[in-house]
Amino acid sequence: MLRRIVVKIGSSSLTSPEGGLNREAIAYFAAELAGLQSHGCQVLLVTSGAVAAGFREIGYPERPKLLHEKQAAAAVGQALLMQSYREELSMHSVSSAQILLTRSDFQNRKRTGNASMAIEELLKQNVLPIINENDTVSVDELKFGDNDTLSALVANLIRADQLIILTDMDGLYTEDPRINPAAKRIERVEEITDEIYAIAGGAGSSVGTGGMRSKIDAAKIATRGGVPVFVGKVNLPGQLSNILKGQGKGTYFETRSSTLPRKKQWLGFLSTPLGTLTVDDGAEEALIHGGRSLLPVGVRHALGYFHAGDVVEVVNRDKETLGRGIVNYDSEQLQEIMGLAGTEVIKKLEGIHRLEVIHRDEWISLKL
Repeated sequence: MLRRIVVKIGSSSLTSPEGGLNREAIAYFAAELAGLQSHGCQVLLVTSGAVAAGFREIGYPERPKLLHEKQAAAAVGQALLMQSYREELSMHSVSSAQILLTRSDFQNRKRTGNASMAIEELLKQNVLPIINENDTVSVDELKFGDNDTLSALVANLIRADQLIILTDMDGLYTEDPRINPAAKRIERVEEITDEIYAIAGGAGSSVGTGGMRSKIDAAKIATRGGVPVFVGKVNLPGQLSNILKGQGKGTYFETRSSTLPRKKQWLGFLSTPLGTLTVDDGAEEALIHGGRSLLPVGVRHALGYFHAGDVVEVVNRDKETLGRGIVNYDSEQLQEIMGLAGTEVIKKLEGIHRLEVIHRDEWISLKL
């Protein structure tokens, strides 16, 4: 059976500190990716680097900070990036294809399905898809977090066997090793806890936007979808293959989850909540530990304007996010019945089809 591998490469690994592409680095990564493919893997590349590649070419003295300048730099840099990848991969007889995505492509389930079918066909034809955020039309700046989140979403979308996030750091450390040489690398993470988040640092290099925290966020998304993750560094021939053998220079994030159904992946990580429900302690226990639905009696507060069938976020009294679900009531209806027992709800609202505010089959827990 073919192993399906998603590899994400960040800006700092592809460009010089001053901007512009590092052609030797791209040649190295192309050889490593081709090596995986020659050993029977289906490989997808999620790449950053368009803005970093283009801002010098367009004439900016340093990486731009304004959104329209970043978009312009990305328009120039994406072409340079793809040209370099195609030329280097062709040296190994590997064909490649460009796919540009935005967050809205994932939020719309039909567009997500279309992207999935296109990727499946490329893999079937032994073409290596090269995926990047469409920075030229993106808003809210580079909102995928230097494509870490994008790589996790892609890995879940195509049900990958492994997500490899490459960076200029060789994994997660107990402290910043650049400050404390005695810091120890964490070889394996069985569960992403608050403690793991606490030791993650901020943004890394000046040419990228993602730090270790964004990589942990990505690992959380991927592992919840049943995809194990590696975060680390490669710089010598054969090291990418070594990662698949468990011998990588970095941190392995393990998964104990079975693959989530695509509907729940969309619900948990791709949808846009249109409201927020605050629930009491009993409802929190029922949702998180009891495997039960959310009933009106457990809802204490509803914020936002939404309709039945929309996605809402659920928080506890301390405003901690518990998860997301598809709500069965309009916001006006919910204001009338929250806190009421089932018999009272039935008396107050005639002709309701479902008593549950959120049915357990349309709920995903996001609590750590």
